[in-house]
Amino acid sequence: MNSMKLPAWMSGLGARGGNALAAPFLIIVLLAMMILPLPAFVLDVFFTFNIALSVIVLLTALYTVKPLDFIAFPAILLVTTMLRLALNVASTRIVLTEGHTGGAAAGKVVEAFGHFLIGGNYTVGIVVFVILTIINFSVVTKGAGRIAEVGARFALDAMPGKQMAIDADLNAGLIGEAEARQRRAEVGQEAEFYGAMDGASKYVKGDAVAGIMITLINVIGGLIVGVVQHEMAVGDAATTYTLLAIGDGLVAQLPSLIISIAAGMVVSRVATDQDISSQLTGQLLSRPETLYITGGIIFGLGLIPGMPTLVFLLLGGALLAGGYMLSKRAKEKPVQEAAAAAADQAAAATQAPAENEEATWQDVMPVDTLGLEVGYRLIPLVDKTQGGELLKRIKGIRKKFAQEVGFLAPPVHIRDNLELKPSAYRITLKGVEVGAGEAMNGQFLAINPGMASGTLPGLVTTDPAFGLPAIWIDAALRDEAQSMGYTVVDAGTVVATHLNHLITTHASELLGRMEVQALLDHLGKDTPKLVEELVPKMVPLSTLQKVLQNLLVEGVHIRDMRTIIEALSEYASQTQDPGELTAMVRVALGRAIVQQLFPGTNELSVMTLDNRLERLLMGAMSAGGDGTGIEPGLADTIAQQAANAAQQQEQMGLTPVLLVPAPLRVLLSRFLRRAVPQLKVLSHAEIPETKTIRVTSLVGAQM
Repeated sequence: MNSMKLPAWMSGLGARGGNALAAPFLIIVLLAMMILPLPAFVLDVFFTFNIALSVIVLLTALYTVKPLDFIAFPAILLVTTMLRLALNVASTRIVLTEGHTGGAAAGKVVEAFGHFLIGGNYTVGIVVFVILTIINFSVVTKGAGRIAEVGARFALDAMPGKQMAIDADLNAGLIGEAEARQRRAEVGQEAEFYGAMDGASKYVKGDAVAGIMITLINVIGGLIVGVVQHEMAVGDAATTYTLLAIGDGLVAQLPSLIISIAAGMVVSRVATDQDISSQLTGQLLSRPETLYITGGIIFGLGLIPGMPTLVFLLLGGALLAGGYMLSKRAKEKPVQEAAAAAADQAAAATQAPAENEEATWQDVMPVDTLGLEVGYRLIPLVDKTQGGELLKRIKGIRKKFAQEVGFLAPPVHIRDNLELKPSAYRITLKGVEVGAGEAMNGQFLAINPGMASGTLPGLVTTDPAFGLPAIWIDAALRDEAQSMGYTVVDAGTVVATHLNHLITTHASELLGRMEVQALLDHLGKDTPKLVEELVPKMVPLSTLQKVLQNLLVEGVHIRDMRTIIEALSEYASQTQDPGELTAMVRVALGRAIVQQLFPGTNELSVMTLDNRLERLLMGAMSAGGDGTGIEPGLADTIAQQAANAAQQQEQMGLTPVLLVPAPLRVLLSRFLRRAVPQLKVLSHAEIPETKTIRVTSLVGAQM
């Protein structure tokens, strides 16, 4: 026998259980109450359920820690309002049709509210009903609606700042991606919640107005029905139907008032880690002085002739006793905490170490891509509670790096390391130290840029980022050092500058495949076809990563990803070699490369190779293929002369750039990178036609 397959929507309902049917069933019941006549007993059940539901909502609101813990509250406001209106319609029907039979015509609940709670006096009932309605409409509901309106406005205005704060914490490595997504969702839900509460409060206002109108209609309609249809005396009809209408109104108005109070508590509370009840008791009864003073005032009032002495004296004595108990508890609390701490320490000392636990994958700790370890004296630099500004500076470094280089560097994970010297720090790249130094917290580093005059008292050292001579000085000597020509920075700036220098230097190692994919995803938002045609159809992701790393190794930014992608798309069909593709991309980026080295000028002051050395190197390239045929003596000579020429360029205030033929550029760039790190090697093909070349020196002329 073939099994019958249920439709998808029926399967979903079965999987979720009865909860999925609760809301539709409730709506159907509400509509049925408005249309179908209900017996008096069923009305009693629903009236009782309405009161119980309102109390549940109030208690739930009291015990919420933050508004989002009760995110269904706006919808509950709508449902409870419709429930009260449906009960009003159902009770009105039975009051007008069966009211002439007596006070129990609309059920025992309405009778109790109409007779026992107001003593059977419909005048008192009308006054009580009007007062409750005024309190609900003019005080509670109006105030809660105003708070919800202002809260919605502030929540919407604060959304961009909260989102930026989440992004900043994520970029700084303080939170993970999952927590960032959760916090973003909470920010959006908070704005939606206050907006929904602003709208839902209008339901409660309308419910209050409808309650008054329904009660008035019931009174007038009851008089007409009782006198005209049932031939009752006017006085009897007024008494019977007015009591029923007032009882019906009070039964509906009381839950409405409770729900309004719950709404006011939800929107008016300030979010902390405590619920409303804990906040009230913890803050109102936190200081014994308050109870002492209040108790004294009440006790004194009780001694005034004509006052109810017994009541005032009892309440004043209770407040004074409460203040005494709070004082006694405050004195005992430190002793109890000390005892608890001692017990915890004893338990930790006697607890046997878990020697036989099996190793798990949780024991494998991932290596941080970027790490900053600090000694204990530098902890205040990275602690927000102690006024540390280094975290903000690191966020600024990553933002500046992304804007200048073209991709987002991984977060910097900061931790203390007791193995370091107290004032030492260490910067790691993939778990390997790439830089270290010392920073004297509370002092300033006076760096000599080469033009400072005079000496300063302090600890002589070198700038950890660039190796310039420097002195750690006291804060009182800061102005004097600046007047002498020193560059003065604080300890946090020293660490941040060193970190920025190392991040820029090792940019190629920070560009992993995840970063490359993120770059493509970011570019694909604007030009999806361009990205889809290149990766992986024409160029694998690994090849693109290698090309970008080659550019970063030589200090070329990759902000212009569109030009890079277009150049690769053009030449990928000719070769898949990352080195050759890099050379072609550099030609496409020639204008940007030259602008980066020679900003604001059309004349390029460069160094070139002597003709004989150029021919010799071209021959070596032809013989060795990759230039490995250069003799060691010749290599040393080239490196020495290039270093001297670069130094002369810097002394003249010029950027040291060596201009060579395109076939030699990769060879000389790789060869001179270690010997002369500040020297940049360009090829003739990378120079725009609009630029003028001025040769300042020849490398190899003295050979």
